[in-house]
Amino acid sequence: MKILITGGAGFIGSNIADAYVKLGHDVTVLDNLSTGNKRFINKKCRFYKLDLINDDIEKVFRKERFDIVNHHAAQINPKKSIEDPCADAELNIKATLRLLELSVKYKIKKFIFASSGGAVYGEQKDFPAQENHVLNPLSPYGISKLSVEKYLDFYNKYYGLKYVTLRYSNVYGQRQNQKGESGVVSIFCRKILSSDVPLIYGDGKNTRDFIYVKDVALANVAALKFKGTETFNISTCKETSIYEIAGKINTIMKSGSEIKYTKGIKGEQKRSILSYKKASKSLNWKPHYSLDKGLIETCEWFKSNT
Repeated sequence: MKILITGGAGFIGSNIADAYVKLGHDVTVLDNLSTGNKRFINKKCRFYKLDLINDDIEKVFRKERFDIVNHHAAQINPKKSIEDPCADAELNIKATLRLLELSVKYKIKKFIFASSGGAVYGEQKDFPAQENHVLNPLSPYGISKLSVEKYLDFYNKYYGLKYVTLRYSNVYGQRQNQKGESGVVSIFCRKILSSDVPLIYGDGKNTRDFIYVKDVALANVAALKFKGTETFNISTCKETSIYEIAGKINTIMKSGSEIKYTKGIKGEQKRSILSYKKASKSLNWKPHYSLDKGLIETCEWFKSNT
């Protein structure tokens, strides 16, 4: 299949591109390199350096005639979205609408969208959260992800555009940068490697459902095969505190770094854990990496690339 990956030079997108290329798909990467890195792009991919709002994107659609659009380009930092909601909406909503319009015009067979489970559910009432959990985003970033989900439903009902929405828990792994809340693993790795002091906001008891990026890539492979239109949590259904994550990385790195604490972030989610039962049943997907195994691979990558 001919597949377009927006944000394909970034952390998650580049890992997905590798998985698609390995399966023999014809992959094109579109990225403005604002947070992505050109060296992460698989050499077998075609690459266009473009913003999503650039009119030249239509030329790419017209020339390449894609079967699938996999949309991972986004403003990924919840804190920045709070500081500038308008900029967040411009990048995460308006630019995506442009992509959806082109997908309809050029008869895309399926649109795969990277959403965020923690961001759209907000402070959870049920543990683990399933896809029918109350949607109560706490930041403009979460609101933008939920807005796109609603627009996808609209484009499906009015134009027949098939989609698969993947609500990720907190993704970590090779090529991760330090931007966004979910970058805590990369932040700790870099801090320890540079002999700096890892800093935890609050008491470190906040929990997250950490999922390794290679498992996320396999979920995107499974989404290609899925014939329907649906939304799935992609997670491990296990919660780990920020304090535990810092301790595990310290141990793997064989570091004696002292962990320091500072004032917590206002409005930060306290607990996050998602059920992947639906994805297991309908996508035939489940996570294969334990947290320890994923962290070991991640730490090794940072050692070789920092």
